[in-house]
Amino acid sequence: MEMNYTYKLRLLPEPDGGYSVFVPALPGCITYGENIDEAIEMAKGAIGLYVEELTERGEPIPDDSNTLEYSLSLVA
Repeated sequence: MEMNYTYKLRLLPEPDGGYSVFVPALPGCITYGENIDEAIEMAKGAIGLYVEELTERGEPIPDDSNTLEYSLSLVA
């Protein structure tokens, strides 16, 4: 049975170019892409492998479907 999972991605520009991608709901799930589109595609692959591994181990699969997100700007 296919399940639908939702994940938030954090893309951080690297000093030498490209983007590192972090998936907060999946600790240690990190990848990289030369540009934003590639970074997102790489994240899809990394998430797929991560979820596959959790499934094989019989572990629960977390996702971000119920996570609220807010950005706060602070002037100090």
